Amino acid sequence: MMTGESHKSEPGGIKLPLGDLLNDQSQRPRVITPFPCPKLMDLPMFQGDHKESLYWGTYRPQVYFGVRARTPQSLVAGLMWLGEKDGNGKHVMRHFCENSDDLKSFGWREHNGIDFGRQELLEQDMILETSFVQSKEGSLGYGGDWSVRINVKNTGLNDEVKRNANLFFYIADEDGNVLNLGKDVLKLKDSSILASGSRADVGNWQMHLKSENHLGTHYCGFKKPDIVNLSDNVQKNLAAQESKSGRLELSDTSENSSSIYVFQISATTQSTIDIALVSGIKGETSDVEKRVMSLTGLPLSNLLEEKHIAFEAKFKECFHLSEKLDSETLVVGKAAIGNMLGGIGYFYGQSKIQVPKSTQLQQPKSESGFLLYWPAELYTAVPSRPVFPRGFLWDEGFHQLLIWRWNIRITLEIVGNWLDLMNIDGWIPREQILGEEALSKIPKEYVVQIPTNGNPPTLLLVIRDLINGIRTDKFKQEERDDIWSFLDRAFVRLGAWFQWFNTSQKGKVLGSYFWHGRDSLTTLQLNPQSLSSGLDDYPRASHPTEDERHVDLRCWMYLAADCMNSITEFLGEKDRLVTTEDYSLTVKLLSDFNLLNQMHYDHDLGAYLDFGNHTEHVRLIWKELVNEDGHLSLELVRETFGKPELRLVPHIGYVSFFPFMFRIIPPGSSILEKQLDLISNRNIVWSDYGLLSLGKTSSLYMKYNTEHEAPYWRGAIWMNMNYMITLFPAPLLYSGWTVQQQGKNHLRGTKEQSDTVYKLACIRNVVKNYDQTGYIWEHYDQTTGTGEGARVFTGWSALILLIMSEEYPLF
Repeated sequence: MMTGESHKSEPGGIKLPLGDLLNDQSQRPRVITPFPCPKLMDLPMFQGDHKESLYWGTYRPQVYFGVRARTPQSLVAGLMWLGEKDGNGKHVMRHFCENSDDLKSFGWREHNGIDFGRQELLEQDMILETSFVQSKEGSLGYGGDWSVRINVKNTGLNDEVKRNANLFFYIADEDGNVLNLGKDVLKLKDSSILASGSRADVGNWQMHLKSENHLGTHYCGFKKPDIVNLSDNVQKNLAAQESKSGRLELSDTSENSSSIYVFQISATTQSTIDIALVSGIKGETSDVEKRVMSLTGLPLSNLLEEKHIAFEAKFKECFHLSEKLDSETLVVGKAAIGNMLGGIGYFYGQSKIQVPKSTQLQQPKSESGFLLYWPAELYTAVPSRPVFPRGFLWDEGFHQLLIWRWNIRITLEIVGNWLDLMNIDGWIPREQILGEEALSKIPKEYVVQIPTNGNPPTLLLVIRDLINGIRTDKFKQEERDDIWSFLDRAFVRLGAWFQWFNTSQKGKVLGSYFWHGRDSLTTLQLNPQSLSSGLDDYPRASHPTEDERHVDLRCWMYLAADCMNSITEFLGEKDRLVTTEDYSLTVKLLSDFNLLNQMHYDHDLGAYLDFGNHTEHVRLIWKELVNEDGHLSLELVRETFGKPELRLVPHIGYVSFFPFMFRIIPPGSSILEKQLDLISNRNIVWSDYGLLSLGKTSSLYMKYNTEHEAPYWRGAIWMNMNYMITLFPAPLLYSGWTVQQQGKNHLRGTKEQSDTVYKLACIRNVVKNYDQTGYIWEHYDQTTGTGEGARVFTGWSALILLIMSEEYPLF
């Protein structure tokens, strides 16, 4: 892997001043030059047994079920099946997760993030339960052995009625190594071997199929391991065979030197199928059969039961859910953490980066309009398996607020993976689309990343939480040592990240910031989007200029400075840090309450607002336009009917509550009381299902941004912001931080009143939707509470589990 690192610092990577590290530029354009300091992934804590224990996993969140290793060119396995489409008897091949109604429900019910997971896929006419487990016992191959159990069940109450199921399990070598087909694949009487091969990492391996049920088996083999188009190729093979013989069976043929085999397994409902892969095989020994037997049949049943019991115990230990919660709520809580951990993926590839205007050098390995980042790997959780199965920088901080409470080492490794993607300027691409499978699930217009645009530094939420966790004795000694070592090496990268924000996103006025990337020339968008803010179409100033001041980014910068200051003090306590940057000065500037109010507070509305060149007199109208060919066409275009002026932007919503979330408002302030009034006002953001993203008083409330862009952050209820607003200040609210006032809103007063916010407005609605649909959703309707957007959105929507357990960040 090309890293381009320069190890000029002393061990630990933080002793030299940051400027000295950044002066060493390579010949390539800066934007695609890696940050020159030791990688976090090279830390000892991520090596040895830890690395091997995580080698195999369900690291392919974009498919309904898949297994791969954490290596760029892996042995890859996965499941496809013929499902019923729309209940009309027509069939469709299920492979990549889809955000459609065809599949009743799917998702992990349990997953421990390491060596066990259990998932249910509810088809129209059957239920598939897939379980994964790995074992090092007896294996000489790196990462050990693993096994998959597929239970095929009836959907109805009548278990005696059996239906046919056509499953397709495949194994592929991304390196192109030739696979060997088992001798008795079509009968599996004398041998259970489906395929075998050899790799440098896992040695000689074999994949076996075992079942007590009667199975029909067929196969086909392809030379090129083209996973993206695999389902299409399999369907073509099936169609050709059906036209010849009238049977829906694979051809039992393979191309020369096949590196991928697909095995059709025909079964009936009420069948159990076990597929085991054993690695590190040395010669012809009976040990192989013993290992296969230990990962199939009754021994596998016992192993899965042990893992299930351990998951249940750890769930109780980590989240301390009240015994008063009903069983339906507990099921949703387990699905939240199970899907979050089961949604962790491993990706490898090169990001596409927009060519900076200042780049005059020849573009290395470039195509029209973009440069290629260095080849990199990313181990990360994903927001949604069917819609967003890739890494998102601002989502990841929210993910880790949940994951670190389950496994601190996984969190440190994921955060480290992201920081290792930093370039020499301290910039991290906000969206990671690495590899062909990830690229296949994203519109082309969103692939290329823009190096002037950032994303909220939510990873710092987690880091500051961990520091305070140490100070409150929340961790064991080994975990404390890991955090120390991690921050010791991460500090220089975090400092560069802070500096990138503090220079590239700063505004004209001292202490002001604005999100770069808004289109000031658009004639199509009602309000130019700020994708880099993470809040997409949330309304900002109508006419983007460099005079803008975004209150949310100002608060993120306060958090970043405060976090960096905490790390400086934290490492300084152990005399492990030398730095010339005084982050406390930035903290002092951005926590200046009077300055904040001068820049962003509207006394009439009692709300914090953006500032910019703005008019409310903007709308979309239909106009006749002349095309290049001279023909007339009707288009919905933006028209301004009033002159914009520099002013506060009068839209109350999530952005307005950032000073409240980050506790910049002093205790006892009347402005603090006003925020509570706004939050609990049913005519603005309060609803029975959670807090609305944009107030009903806004002129852009629930307005389309273009002809086809439905409102996104313009009213819908989002769980990450509900978590931030309702839980971040909670400990202080409970201890008298607020002004008590009889008969006022839901957030004030007793703990029981506060609980109403979480349980009635958030938990109950998420649980109800899960019961009705089988999914946790991307966002929820502001008037009905109905789940909307992406299904299986167990990225930050999984924070509902922390709301259930009243787990507050330790700030």
